[in-house]
Order: sequence, then C-alpha cells, then structure tokens
Amino acid sequence: METVIRPETHDKSFEHRWINLAEERLGTKAIYVTDDFFAPVENLFKPGRGIFIPERYTEFGKWMDGWESRRKRTTGHDYAIIKLGLSGIIRAFDVDTNFFTGNHPGSVSIEAIWSPGKDPDEKSDWTEILPETKMNPGSQHLLEIDNDNQWTHLKFNIYPDGGVARLRVFGEVKRDWSTVKSDEVIDLAFVGNEGKALSCSDMYFSHKDNINAPGRGVNMGDGWETKRRRGPGYDWLILQLGKRGTLESVLIDTCHFKGNYPDTFSLQAADLPVGHEDWDNVEWSTVIDQTKLQADKEHTFDKLSETGPFTHVKINIYPDGGVSRMRVFGRLA
Repeated sequence: METVIRPETHDKSFEHRWINLAEERLGTKAIYVTDDFFAPVENLFKPGRGIFIPERYTEFGKWMDGWESRRKRTTGHDYAIIKLGLSGIIRAFDVDTNFFTGNHPGSVSIEAIWSPGKDPDEKSDWTEILPETKMNPGSQHLLEIDNDNQWTHLKFNIYPDGGVARLRVFGEVKRDWSTVKSDEVIDLAFVGNEGKALSCSDMYFSHKDNINAPGRGVNMGDGWETKRRRGPGYDWLILQLGKRGTLESVLIDTCHFKGNYPDTFSLQAADLPVGHEDWDNVEWSTVIDQTKLQADKEHTFDKLSETGPFTHVKINIYPDGGVSRMRVFGRLA
C-alpha cells in the first residue's frame, strides 16, 4: 500500500481576494513546453498543492505531482507557454515548489502577452511582469505585481531546470462585452462573464468561488458547502454579477449533494454601486421566495418576483448545506 504525504499548510490569502485565472477547469493549458520529462506540465494547473508518494516511480524516474524537467546539460533554461483559461488583469502569483526540495528551480520569471486571436511563440512580443525571483524548496511563493494590463498568455521561465508543483495566477476576469448582443440572454453570474462571489456566511467544506464555475460540479467538493448549523439562522452568499442586467431565469444545482443539500433556499437581488461592501445596509428585493430544494438535482425558476435591473444577488440557504452551481440568466441592462 502506498503512503500518501499531503502538505501541512496552504496559505489561501490570495484566494480570498482574486480568482485563479489558471485553473484547469477554466480551460487553462500549456501550448508549448521545452521539457517535461519527469512530470507533465499540465500538473501545474490542478487543484490543491500536490501530494508526495515515496514508493511511486515511473519508467522515467520518481513520480512527482507537478511539472519537472530533466537536469539541463546545455546552456539556457526551461519554460512553458501557457494559455490562460480566462483572460484578465493579473494581480499576483502563487509559485508552489511543494515537495520539490532537491530539484526545485533556482529562480523563476514570468512574461505575458495579449494575443486573443492566436497563440504566441517564443519570438512573440512578451512583456516581463514578474522579474527573476529566487525559489526556495518545498514552499509557497506568494508574489504580488503592479500591472493593470490585460493578458491572455504567459511564458513561465524556470532557471535553469527543475520542478514546480503548482502555478496559480490570481486576478480579475475581463471579457469582451462588445461580442454580446443587446437582446442576448447570458449567465450574468458566470465567472467567465466577470461574475464574482464576494462574501458568504460560511464556506467550511468548500469554497464560495465554486458556485459560478464552469460546468456541473465533478464531486461534492466542487460546490459551495457550509458546516452544519447548530443554532438559529441560515447561511448566505453574495455574488456580484458580471454586468448590471435584468433577470430572466435562475438555475440552482444541488449536484452530488444528497444528504447535505439545503432544505430550502431564497434569492434576493439589489442594484448597488461598484465597490459596495456594506452588506448590513442593503435593501434587497426578493427574486424567489423561500422554496423547497431536492437532492442532486438542477432546479430551474423562470417566474421571478422581481427582474431588476440588478448588480448583485444573494442566495440564502436554510438552514445550511451545499449548492453545486447557481446560474443567473438575463440580459445586459
């Protein structure tokens, strides 16, 4: 039986401020890599910090949960060209060398480019946004940057070679709204449409950002789930719509939540100024009255009490539990 070693700590400070634009589920992929002989570059975008299994080897050598290149015996350095799943403004990086202790890179740097029409290559007009930075073994490196440009691709350089467990690219999603027709119905809450979960009462078991992620949840951990409530009250989550809009219908998905879905829910909405954060002083309008939910099911609601226009929605779950996804369909106001 294999021994699985997991990381002891995980600093999530950036996760509470921004969205990871380089998540695997968002469609992030490496379009070129100089070398990933020991461990595939796609591991960079997987969830978690990675694990270590001492007994596991492959035909190429030690199995590692990250991207690892060969020991370089020539001049130069290794790099990967990455297409972000969602383009946007980058605010920070988490370069994690977890479990890479004698084989981590000496340093890394990151370049970026705005190239929505085609994938770039090494000779494209890259801009350095993270200068060469020293790496420590088995560590999270939380690195903020000051740059307000929008980017679609990254060139992740490691010097001269080695292994990195995970690369997270934190920032703000930006989409081209000129491509949306005035009468088109879209999911105003979707992360790819700049929707963002801002605050919630509790997210003990799984993160609030899952609620507007792509697709249906892959398992019970891929949703928003609160701990069991032992006192009065209920749980809630506030989400900022990508654009101010009028509402057409709402979908609440309890996929995979069978013994822990909320008994009932209600939905409220408000038209608020940009940057509003005083959640105790909001005049919420009721969009859907308190309504019974079922286990592991998509629930669609097209008879709404109020349609807006709104900028924010608040889902209330009674008394607690898990919701996999919420879709808020509407038109731009």
